[in-house]
Amino acid sequence: MSNIEADPAELACGDRPATADPDRPAVEVLTPREVPLGGPRAMRVRRTLPQRARSLIGAWCFADHYGPDEVAGAGAMDVAPHPHTGLQTVSWLFAGEIEHRDSMGTHAMVRPGELNLMTGGHGICHSEVSTAATKTLHGVQLWVALPERHRHTARDFQHYVPSVNRIEGAEIRVFLGSLAGRTSPIPAFTPLLGAELVLNPDAHMSLGVDPTFEHGVLVDTGTVTVDGTQVHAAELGYIGTGVRSLTLSNNGPAPARFLLLGGTPFDEEILMWWNFVGRTHEEIATYREAWQAESDQFGTVTGYTGTPQRLPAPELPAVRIKPRHNPPR
Repeated sequence: MSNIEADPAELACGDRPATADPDRPAVEVLTPREVPLGGPRAMRVRRTLPQRARSLIGAWCFADHYGPDEVAGAGAMDVAPHPHTGLQTVSWLFAGEIEHRDSMGTHAMVRPGELNLMTGGHGICHSEVSTAATKTLHGVQLWVALPERHRHTARDFQHYVPSVNRIEGAEIRVFLGSLAGRTSPIPAFTPLLGAELVLNPDAHMSLGVDPTFEHGVLVDTGTVTVDGTQVHAAELGYIGTGVRSLTLSNNGPAPARFLLLGGTPFDEEILMWWNFVGRTHEEIATYREAWQAESDQFGTVTGYTGTPQRLPAPELPAVRIKPRHNPPR
């Protein structure tokens, strides 16, 4: 899912301070805001990143959580070709199937438990359409900000199916980085962690994590207790750096599923607007102009049969896009 809001807010994001007491980490619970994609009757998503309370977790700069939604017929996902710069998109499904096409000529399916990672870099465009067989769509769309030295890198697309690691009443699928003895082969431009975990009913576990990372627990189903703090479905629990292990519990009668996202604090200020990640207002304006002019910077998608053939960029805000910083802890 991409950011196809009709009036996207501008965002500039920076680094954050670490947790004060690593032995008793404070878990900051972030509640999502509901966002309609493409209009008031369009598919609605729950957005936990970015928001005023927190902009990034490591290089993770965007998190949309959606479904389960019935998408047969008129409710199907159909996102026309649209651009990206300065970021990677990470698609992860719990149910359904999405057809992906991009300007590298990639034609791939997004399926549950399978990672599709697209690198926008200097510029790319892609389309996303739920397949005819899909009745229910349920998943997350994540973005990763690229650091300065790599943000103009070439387009790329990676697909990976992680194996299931069963330990301590949990199932773990590591799609980026390393966790619990498993490592994803997919390279990252900054140190990152991305994993799906499913905790059995009444399961409790202590999970070793990298103390240089900050982490986020994005709950899909159930309630997960993270170091003594309950994080409910659709919420995101944030834990700062300096923590070597997380205590995770599911006290409910059904399995609890969540994503564990992590990374070293991203120490560059970034600016996000629509589907672009840049550094200045002028740069964002240049990206928008290039997309509207159908520049070769983004290429073209072949095989997409919907309408319109490409999404037009929204108008830039009437005022200069300015940085937005996280409040001090």
